Amino acid sequence: MTYEARDLNLTDPTNGFMHFVLYTEARLGVASSSLNAELKIEAQQTTTPHFQEWLSRLVRCEPNAMHCTLVEPTKIPTLFHPCVTEDPSSPSANAGRGCVCRQTFYDPEFGLPVVAQHFKQRREGGTDEWSYKTFAPLALRPGDTFSRFHTGRSLFWARTEKGSLSILPQREGRGYSVGYSGGGPSALAAYLTQLADSDGQSTAAGASYEEAHPAILAWTQSKAADRGTNELSLGDLQAMTQQS
Repeated sequence: MTYEARDLNLTDPTNGFMHFVLYTEARLGVASSSLNAELKIEAQQTTTPHFQEWLSRLVRCEPNAMHCTLVEPTKIPTLFHPCVTEDPSSPSANAGRGCVCRQTFYDPEFGLPVVAQHFKQRREGGTDEWSYKTFAPLALRPGDTFSRFHTGRSLFWARTEKGSLSILPQREGRGYSVGYSGGGPSALAAYLTQLADSDGQSTAAGASYEEAHPAILAWTQSKAADRGTNELSLGDLQAMTQQS
């Protein structure tokens, strides 16, 4: 299946999940996205300021069918269990102190589901952390223009001219990464090239690897891109594309 940004409005939160394309195999118990990339955010990635900014806008909500696509079928009941901090007798509690619950949210900018997974050891001073799963948007919101790219701890973000922060749009099967020669840096370079060439207007994910500008590709493949937190403005990207 192919799609063009003009074919589906996939980023308007007023439409909820109306245009979320679902892939299912009932016989195998499979239900997931066929277009939006699934993102797994580990606990050690949640310390970046950009993640914390994104987290602060999430809205707690009751579990729904979209949240169920982000967990294994056998784990779906845990979406409905309270945290040990809310109920020490929760089915997800361990000896009244530990916890393996899940909480459900949505991103009001895009209407996409978020599942947070708690891991709390029961011993005093033990691990107490959260990890997250969500889907990346396929484009920025209608009318938004890309302004700045951020990366840190293998997370990738876009900021718009209006100042809004978004997970960088990404298609399923086109995962982003940096710091080596491979598909991830190529996919990222192709998308950043598209943003540069369109003055930040063309934000739909899925640019082909062949569209990556050599200078941007060299940056995404470099060790410099893999260190700390990096930011590139739209002007920075356009300057790269003007290199011979």
